[in-house]
Amino acid sequence: MKRYFSWKTIGFGFIGGLALAVAGASPSLAAERLNLRLGPFEQSIAVSDLEKFAKTGEIPSTLQLYSALLTPDFRRALNSRLQLDPNLGTQIMEDLLKSPSGRQVLDSIRQAAPGLSVETLQAGFWLAARQANGLDAIGVLKAIPQDSVTVDVTQAVGIASQLNFSYWKTQGIRSLLERSLDPGSSTFRASFDPSIAGAQQVEEDSLLFIDEKRNRRLPVDFYWSAANPQAPLVVITPGFEANRKFLAYLARHLASHGLTVAAIEHPFLARAGSLSALNPDRLIPASEFIDRPKDIQFLLDRFAELNQQPGALQGKLNTQQVTVIGHSLGGYEALALAGAELRFDELREYCRTSGLLDRVPADWLQCAATERPENRLSLRDPRVAQAIALNPAIGQIFGKSGLKSVATPTLILTSTDDTLAPAFSQQLQPFLQLPTPKYLLTAIGTTHLSVSDPGNFSGAVAQGTLVKERKGEEMEPLRRLLQGVSLAFIKQATPEAKTYQPFLSPGYARSLSKPDLPLRLNTELPTNLTRWLSLAAMF
Repeated sequence: MKRYFSWKTIGFGFIGGLALAVAGASPSLAAERLNLRLGPFEQSIAVSDLEKFAKTGEIPSTLQLYSALLTPDFRRALNSRLQLDPNLGTQIMEDLLKSPSGRQVLDSIRQAAPGLSVETLQAGFWLAARQANGLDAIGVLKAIPQDSVTVDVTQAVGIASQLNFSYWKTQGIRSLLERSLDPGSSTFRASFDPSIAGAQQVEEDSLLFIDEKRNRRLPVDFYWSAANPQAPLVVITPGFEANRKFLAYLARHLASHGLTVAAIEHPFLARAGSLSALNPDRLIPASEFIDRPKDIQFLLDRFAELNQQPGALQGKLNTQQVTVIGHSLGGYEALALAGAELRFDELREYCRTSGLLDRVPADWLQCAATERPENRLSLRDPRVAQAIALNPAIGQIFGKSGLKSVATPTLILTSTDDTLAPAFSQQLQPFLQLPTPKYLLTAIGTTHLSVSDPGNFSGAVAQGTLVKERKGEEMEPLRRLLQGVSLAFIKQATPEAKTYQPFLSPGYARSLSKPDLPLRLNTELPTNLTRWLSLAAMF
């Protein structure tokens, strides 16, 4: 049943006012015909013919010229839907269309339909959302306030391959996240700041470990100091196409506070192409989803031996109390070792049935695991006592409830402008599954690589995203917050837990925020966000 918004509940913001003006000036005007251009050919068709194809899969005679392009994936794209909570839909749509990413999407659409102004497109999106309590391509097209639209078919297909509704869902609640997770204006006070480097002198060294049984070469960078030999061991694992230097600044910071850090590098085993080439078929071998966590288990076994041998690291490798920090695919590893159950059966079903606009690059990566023969699998390692997952790619591989099996405290970082592992499907919805204690660090306006070491990362994964990666000096507040919160989180497994507990608070995150970089830290999501996430997950 369709539900309609009452005009009394609609704010008279810019987009709303524009839509009212257009609709009021010409109430019967709506796009009924498409002028399709394909090379030298141009043909006028009824929007209803395209709608018929979307609903039935049958190709009307007027569309036979384009039959090669009317694939099942394209049909799914037409039917993919951005569901909106009726209580939040108008505000979400207005925020989305005025956001930088929203404007970029509108500009991309105009490349395929140059006859449409930004204002006309905004009106079409806004009216479609109001009329149908959600968005799909046909609904937006029918809501465009002019009688016909000219579309370059080749351009339209190319643009469709770059867009996904999971990213749009995150963008739709970006401003809602900023407002709802804000603790207020109270001043945060503490006697010290854990984001500042500690007093210990940091030593560094590199070793190469070889797992002959699995033919895996594993370079490791070690960071340590002379203090506190029984402190928890920290293992840092990078994401797809990244190396062991990805979080070098964080490793040095933790070591300066007396922790021993081992940053590992997994063998790079990409198949045909890379993420930058947007080749979603098979990015890495399915075996990597087992081998990468096993790399860490293998190293913990070797570390236990090294801990007993004479040398600089003797007594420094506490393998019975390990914190794993992983970014992207490394975040998956951290949570798998913490006890999250792999649900290959649910992953196979998702990858079989999902359409073009349903998937994000993180889903493509996870769909490579569908060749695994198992249905369910646990890689839990009891030596892992804590897990920190930064922008983790975990939206599908743990299924609908595999994360409920996590047996350690967890900290998740999500970035609202992450196009590779969008917050909505890859972190926010998974966060609802996690048992307590858990923490969500939300960075408004940041991207997938914002936490990377500015001087050490140059992977190809940075290419081909919808928005420019925000890295470098402007992300220093986020890196400082990650340093302070990570240290405070790890210290919860030590006798200093109470001393560091205040830094796992919303007030501490807010104290490091900037006007153009709002930072939030929460242990749970507000009811309105939880409701919206649950609703949107159904579509």
